[in-house]
Amino acid sequence: MVDWDRVDQLRKNGWDWEEIAEDPKVGFRAAAGADPGHALRVIYRRRQGRARETASTERPIRRGGDGQDRTWSLARLGYLFTPLIAVWAALAFVAPSPVGLILPLVPWILLLLAVAAALLLFGLLRSARRWNRVFRTTVISGIVLGLIFAGVVALAGSLIFGCPYLPPAAALSNQPGAGWKVANVAPWQEGGKPILYFYGASWCPYCSASSWAIFKALTEFGSVSGNYTGFSSLSDVYPGTPEMVLGNTQLTSNNVTFVVSEDLSGVDGTFPATTNCYQSAYVAAYSGSSIPFVAVNGQYIHGGSTVIDPPTLSAYTYASTSGTGAGQVANQLRTESGSAWSAISPQAYWIMAYLVKATGAPVGYLANEYHWSSTVRTGVAADLAQI
Repeated sequence: MVDWDRVDQLRKNGWDWEEIAEDPKVGFRAAAGADPGHALRVIYRRRQGRARETASTERPIRRGGDGQDRTWSLARLGYLFTPLIAVWAALAFVAPSPVGLILPLVPWILLLLAVAAALLLFGLLRSARRWNRVFRTTVISGIVLGLIFAGVVALAGSLIFGCPYLPPAAALSNQPGAGWKVANVAPWQEGGKPILYFYGASWCPYCSASSWAIFKALTEFGSVSGNYTGFSSLSDVYPGTPEMVLGNTQLTSNNVTFVVSEDLSGVDGTFPATTNCYQSAYVAAYSGSSIPFVAVNGQYIHGGSTVIDPPTLSAYTYASTSGTGAGQVANQLRTESGSAWSAISPQAYWIMAYLVKATGAPVGYLANEYHWSSTVRTGVAADLAQI
């Protein structure tokens, strides 16, 4: 076997091909009758040509001054994007608004993080080196870029679009009243009046049942228009639950503002769209990706569960009343009596109590201004004393 390393060395030393071919340490044997020097030179040049062709098809290795491989392998890409997205996910958890508004933490940022981690794992399985100075620098770069990216998103959301800062749902404290929590954030108001925000859909039985408590609270703080009765989807769970459709409702009040995002398409599974950064922020942070969702003054939150349980209104469904159940529930809210009123009134009082708390006005003053019945006044005052 020819020692090609020795051939290279002898050529550098100035030997001619005849001398190299005759060197016993080279180990070359020419065919009978062939010129050894010429034969060796031909084989050598062919070999060099094949080596150049192979090198031209391979990706060149970029090396820094320290000799480290700086090519962008799958492992290195994984080391960059995994910490970058992990930092983004962590900050989106701490501040779902504004950091998590471009993409919510669940499921999108976590899905991207899973993809980046899979890329890193696959790259490491294919890499001979799993940790070196270049990889360490890449990880640091990913962390820094993650901080920069999340910071830019937060600044853009708050300064350009006016999105509020909201802490994670895990930071909310439990409040009196089933399902209510409080967020230590700035009030969400319009014209100095606290906003009652409702996010739901007319097809949704949980929204339908809950709409009655919201409607009752609205009627006790002013004049309501644009609403009408209806029923939830007949093909969903708790079919035909009676409802007060609030999607086009207008509230005229000196103390409260009503904002609503309700899907009126009647198509099962269709969630409503939000129209501004505040609505998007609260829905993304606290709705639990479910409906209905209610927020009072941006501080008192009811999300991830129904306000009123549909089975409590089972006697008034479309099927059980031949389509008259919604009207019966509406009449009971007006008279403040009956089994539907008994199911709805506790949460209606809590919504009103949180609104009273947000206005800062005495409950007696509001009760007199809006002519609350003694029943409503007593119920709201009792709940307000617990907040």
